[in-house]
Amino acid sequence: MQLERFARVPLMHGATPLHTLPALARALDVARIYIKRDDCTGLAFGGNKTRKLEFTFGDALRRKADVVVTTGAWQSNHVRQTAAAAARLGLRCHAVVNSPLAAPSASYASSGNLLLDHVVGAQVHRVADDAAAQACVAELMAREAAAGAVPYLVPLGASDGIGALGYVACAQELLQQLDAEGARPSHLVLATGSAGTHAGLLAGLRAAGSDMEVVGISVSEPAPAKRARVGRVLDQLAEVAGQPALRVPDAQIVVLDDYVGKGYAVPDPAADEALRLLASREGILLDPVYTGKAMAGFLDLVRGGKLAGLRDPIFLHTGGAPALFAYVEHLSAAA
Repeated sequence: MQLERFARVPLMHGATPLHTLPALARALDVARIYIKRDDCTGLAFGGNKTRKLEFTFGDALRRKADVVVTTGAWQSNHVRQTAAAAARLGLRCHAVVNSPLAAPSASYASSGNLLLDHVVGAQVHRVADDAAAQACVAELMAREAAAGAVPYLVPLGASDGIGALGYVACAQELLQQLDAEGARPSHLVLATGSAGTHAGLLAGLRAAGSDMEVVGISVSEPAPAKRARVGRVLDQLAEVAGQPALRVPDAQIVVLDDYVGKGYAVPDPAADEALRLLASREGILLDPVYTGKAMAGFLDLVRGGKLAGLRDPIFLHTGGAPALFAYVEHLSAAA
């Protein structure tokens, strides 16, 4: 798939590293494990949203936008990267945020990504819940337009057909790196949230002729809801690209919901164990919300022999380390 025809702005440092995890491979008694380091994209502590935002902001600038509006949780990695991209490109940013936790800790309410949103200059609007967030977003879009601005709505997670192009690009980059290594991994495991990363990777791999299985670890909803999310983004991606073949069959959308724990943004003992294991064995930091739970799933799948035909699996690190500071109370107590 040719991506040059889509509007795009450079926000990343370049291709993210792909390397092995020898200490983790020894601990799991497998020959080789790869990690794709999309925590190293570079924009304001990095993360997977930066890839999507290259295309999202490309479209925003094409439409002459001068202000963006987006939404997410208090500790949203997406909001942090969107606000940073807006700052870099000279656009104003409204960030509408609410807490997914009934009783957020002091650090969750003031540190981590939420602190960084303020540091990079976003105008942060705290609201009570998802419904209030959607109402606030609509009101901000209308207010900015009435004032003569050109507002652009950045969807949750930048997960739509435009944003997913970022992970079509990632799939192409990854396959080039694997060719250079002479490697043919059987599976790629990642956290699945708003679904744009999962959908873009799956479409990009299939468009390039790869049969690598993409396994999403749900961090919030039940698996059927997550598979439906991936399917919707695939539909949007196929429409944006004008290539119906990018719509991967539903049978190839694999999402597991065994590792959600008590819900989105709620720490989980298995995720804590996975987070500490990778930090202590490989010096790589995960987060309690996304990559910690995804790594917990990855460890269980590999240890338990639950992935048929397993060969040199890849873990996609989607970033999120700033959220560690929002869980100071929990992580300190669990130490």
